[in-house]
Amino acid sequence: MNWIKNYVRPKIRSLLGQKRETPENMWIKDPDSGQMVFYKDLEANQFVFPGSGHHHRMPADARMKEIFDDAAWEKIPFPAVSVDPLKFRDEKRYSDRLKDAKAKGNGDDSIHAGFGQVGGQTMVVIVQDMGFIGGSLGMAAGEAIIAAMRKAVQLKCPCVIFVASGGARMQEGILSLMQLPRTTVAVQELRAAKLPYIVVLTNPTTGGVTASYAMLGDVHLAEPNALIGFAGQRVIEQTIREKLPEGFQRAEYLKSHGMVDMVVPRSEMKATIMRIARILMKQPAASTPGTALVTA
Repeated sequence: MNWIKNYVRPKIRSLLGQKRETPENMWIKDPDSGQMVFYKDLEANQFVFPGSGHHHRMPADARMKEIFDDAAWEKIPFPAVSVDPLKFRDEKRYSDRLKDAKAKGNGDDSIHAGFGQVGGQTMVVIVQDMGFIGGSLGMAAGEAIIAAMRKAVQLKCPCVIFVASGGARMQEGILSLMQLPRTTVAVQELRAAKLPYIVVLTNPTTGGVTASYAMLGDVHLAEPNALIGFAGQRVIEQTIREKLPEGFQRAEYLKSHGMVDMVVPRSEMKATIMRIARILMKQPAASTPGTALVTA
């Protein structure tokens, strides 16, 4: 059986030259209810478990297809950056980690960005991919975010970012931390142009990302039960020597304490972004059924 699984099956796939679009495990376990859900059913439901409503991690490409009208958008080119500038090595070379992440089909780095129509209005959409080294922020990601935000300024359109990250990329040291003020400057360029900057916080949003562009939006939306914070709960408890409240650093808790404006289910996210963008751009309500603003 091992011979078939480890040799014959990979050999057949390599001969066919086809990349697998679904994971090895066709059934995904709901972490809340324990129910097993077929992958294709989960994918069709925007990666939300139908029984519990648990929001599973959504691949960056799937999120881009979901937000843009007719799943059509134009990619934004990103500036080239130095690869492994510090020649960093821990258990393996950083350059090898990058090659492995790219080989998994998660793009060139943790940021995907494009522009197109969202509810009939032009938008720049940025998606941070947790599948690429934990969605960490490095030089390539910083340059990509800045390029996307400046594209929004050029197009005079709203900029929306879906954030998911474990924080700054330690393999790039201070060069990674420099992306915090650099991306902040890009946000200020959007603000100076009087263009909406809408942040969607997904699970998880932590570390240096939370200390920069993730918390500088004009409006902050969050997916249900998303983990949002800077330091981990255990680190905070050890520092202040107190037990933290139940649900601390979750989207609903942050909303009740004024850190998040709205907690929005994934099924309602696109319509919510469209409404907010129209309000901030002072545009009339959409005429498309199901997208109109409710007016008094």
